[in-house]
Amino acid sequence: MSEPFRVNILTIFPEMFDSFFSASILGRAREQGLLDVRVTDIRPFSDCKHHNTDDYPFGGGAGMVMMAQPIMDAMSAARADYPSARRIYLGPRGKALTTSLARELAREKELILLCGHYEGVDQRALDTCVDEEISIGDYILTGGEPAAMVLVDCVSRFIPGVLGSADSPEEESFSDGLLEYPQYTRPRELNGMEVPEVLLNGDHAKIRDWRRKESLKATLAHRPDLLETAPLDDKDRKMLETIRKEMNAPCSSEN
Repeated sequence: MSEPFRVNILTIFPEMFDSFFSASILGRAREQGLLDVRVTDIRPFSDCKHHNTDDYPFGGGAGMVMMAQPIMDAMSAARADYPSARRIYLGPRGKALTTSLARELAREKELILLCGHYEGVDQRALDTCVDEEISIGDYILTGGEPAAMVLVDCVSRFIPGVLGSADSPEEESFSDGLLEYPQYTRPRELNGMEVPEVLLNGDHAKIRDWRRKESLKATLAHRPDLLETAPLDDKDRKMLETIRKEMNAPCSSEN
């Protein structure tokens, strides 16, 4: 059996992760030895009498800043067990977490994630302890812990065996730059609403065409910006023109 994908999360609130990584797909992946997630509490590494991990910012200002010393020592301890780990700080200045970045991270053997809190982290810790900064979106969280959960969840989907099917992560929203097509399951008819006939006839070529068209339609309706960078071929572009006519949407000039 291959070695599990290893993650160590540095945080001052380790209890936040207990249930998240014990349930559903991630919990099963851990039980199967595909994913090894551990949490390091930063507080015991503090040299302060009461194990403080934050202090007032130099120069004044609202809020508190996480101190460099506890983070640097916690990271040093983590690196002893995760020597090849890619070290990531979950913060607003980082590059955006995308499907392509998640695939890239899944090819690593180990990750160490640093969760910030309060008004941020002493820059000296970031300068010496972090390889890169990653953001999960342009909004404000109370801390980096939810972001760490999102990153591990996203990356785990590209670890072989976690989803149970090699095709699953490639058939979902954003996997090819587009939103996913609608999904249906039993019953075939519900309160007068029926499953599209094309999904029931067993013609896989027609099903693929229907799903592609619906994916393009959903993207055009809800996230048209994605069409600017999605890898579209001539068939896709013809479908888009047809969809625009059906939706009475104005044409544009994607290449």
